[in-house]
Amino acid sequence: MTPARADAATAGSGQALWTVAQVMGVVLTVVLLGALWWAPTQTLALLWNAVIPILPAVFLVNPAIWRNVCPLATLNMLTAPFGQQRKLEAEGARWFGVVGIVLLVVMVPARRFLFNVHGPTLAITIVAVAVLALLLGLAFATKAGFCNALCPVLPVEKLYGQRPLLNVGNPRCLPCNLCTRKGCQDLTPEKAVGVALGARRSSSRWLVTPYGAFAAAFPGFIVGYYTTTDGILSTAPDVYLHVALYSAVSYVIAVAVVLLARLAAERSTLLLAAAAVALYYWFAAPAIATALVLPTWWVIGVRVASVSLVLFWLMRAMPPEVRAAAA
Repeated sequence: MTPARADAATAGSGQALWTVAQVMGVVLTVVLLGALWWAPTQTLALLWNAVIPILPAVFLVNPAIWRNVCPLATLNMLTAPFGQQRKLEAEGARWFGVVGIVLLVVMVPARRFLFNVHGPTLAITIVAVAVLALLLGLAFATKAGFCNALCPVLPVEKLYGQRPLLNVGNPRCLPCNLCTRKGCQDLTPEKAVGVALGARRSSSRWLVTPYGAFAAAFPGFIVGYYTTTDGILSTAPDVYLHVALYSAVSYVIAVAVVLLARLAAERSTLLLAAAAVALYYWFAAPAIATALVLPTWWVIGVRVASVSLVLFWLMRAMPPEVRAAAA
């Protein structure tokens, strides 16, 4: 077999494996929906405390690992060939992204009074988002409408995926048709945050852009969520107010540090991503250990491992001159 044929065979095998993973993702989602309805307590504990906590670390390694198997992305791509093939310009992607951020900041605190405690409600919400992904597949080319714009997970994928540790292909989009002309997380992950910030990224004014405000507030958003507790629906106003206050404090601290240290947007967003991931695992570690029936000392292990991963990622992500100064 010639080298060219060998490469083609390897690529074909890899594509087949990704396809199997994508089908399995949809099948497992259907199983999840049934489990949320018929065994909600056990399913919610496993989902939120054992499965979802894997994702932030995966995003640091490369968000494409998740994006290549995400069942919602699979549904989005399912209807894309039958749609209008409308491409999304940078400005449109930014404003669609604002809607995605709003969805994120509404849905995450809602875990405390809905999604952590009521499986059928979460199942219905997943179905609603799945329908949205299907419809946006019809309205826009390839992944432009949902995966690259409106997905509520995308703001986090962009923040954590600025400097992936590993190179991962994009088998969903072969060949790429530039459905999102600028800032595609799959095509140029290192530029996605910059495009989201727009022209203001060249000065401290990036902090007043929608994505800049999200990035600056996100570490506090995480702390705010984890310093609330699960409750009934009537606790919703208190939960949102609590998370909003912590987010505001985070934003003020970020603004002060950026202005005083004169940090560029690139370095600032890397530091904010590192802080957010470290804080997430610090607070999530006890629940992870409980869900996996691990000894309590595993809490320390999860925290040490996560901080080590974050520091390694941050040192790799920082510009060369920063790494040289640190060495």
